[in-house]
Amino acid sequence: MTHYPDSSFLVSCYIPDANTPNAQAYLNRIQAPLVFTSLHALEVRNAFKLGVFRGFFADKDAASAWSNLEADLRSGRLVKTTVKWPVAFRVAAHLSEVKLGTRSLDILHIASAKAIRAAELLSFDVRQRSLGQLVGLVVAP
Repeated sequence: MTHYPDSSFLVSCYIPDANTPNAQAYLNRIQAPLVFTSLHALEVRNAFKLGVFRGFFADKDAASAWSNLEADLRSGRLVKTTVKWPVAFRVAAHLSEVKLGTRSLDILHIASAKAIRAAELLSFDVRQRSLGQLVGLVVAP
């Protein structure tokens, strides 16, 4: 089964927040690699930098989190996955018609998951989870 995390799930794996215990417990249960796309790279790195900008954590914490993420890429815990972006954007355009109040980047994550034929979406976002279920993804944790 292909496990597609949204970016906020990944951030919770590397920077402690309210969702970190649930994310870690889930990862310990599945012991499987997670998909990591260029969209994740952009959003997660930006989330780390934004957290520093907003004063939520120090620059050294963000740098350490990114270093840990890179180590997980090297070890295979995260697997770089190429998304066929024209396909993902076509799916996203279709999904934008669904009236759930889902943000564009959240729709793009769902569309990316569908484009790579992921079976499972890892997300704590209520609207994103609803959209994922609507299109047939198993939603966890």
